[in-house]
Amino acid sequence: MRIAVIDYGSGNLASAARGLELAATRLGIAAMVAITDRPDDIAAADRIVLPGQGAFADCAAGLAARPGLADSMHRRVDAGAPFLGICVGMQLMATRGLEHQITPGFGWIAGDIAPMRAEGLRLPHMGWNELYFTPGAHPLLDGLNPGDHAYFVHSYALDRIASPPVIATTDYAGPVAAMVATGNRAGTQFHVEKSQEVGLTILGNFLRWSPS
Repeated sequence: MRIAVIDYGSGNLASAARGLELAATRLGIAAMVAITDRPDDIAAADRIVLPGQGAFADCAAGLAARPGLADSMHRRVDAGAPFLGICVGMQLMATRGLEHQITPGFGWIAGDIAPMRAEGLRLPHMGWNELYFTPGAHPLLDGLNPGDHAYFVHSYALDRIASPPVIATTDYAGPVAAMVATGNRAGTQFHVEKSQEVGLTILGNFLRWSPS
């Protein structure tokens, strides 16, 4: 299995790659994990992971600045390769980002990435929070229990909580989209690579995921 972790100058690339390698080893999956900005590597990948940290607009600009990278990613995902966005990588799946300016996203899920409203709580939302979901709602949630904790760091979030495509939420002065999935495209607002056993379980599920 060839897994491409997209390098566009943002995200915990090494941590994400290590998490994927560990998840593959635990499951006995022979996997080659490559951190790459080469369109040819993306075109040949069996699965694609897009990490992200920082501002939506900066991440979108970083991806666009790598010649051919975004086009190769979109073509491969359109062809059916499972995709996982992490943190801002998930946010880029939305219609638009509203951080500092209006920036188009991929348009894979409807909604804007808007400033969080967390009256009485600090922003950014940083730390461990519970995940809420319906058991069996999606293969990426297999092996998890409602109330399991994941690690979040963000001040912006998807402004639509309706399900689908939101498959899990957390609570931070109200419901916040924590995981989304549509077709062969999925994303986590939290950092799976920092979420210990919960994160490794999700990464393992991603490696075994066969979207219909």
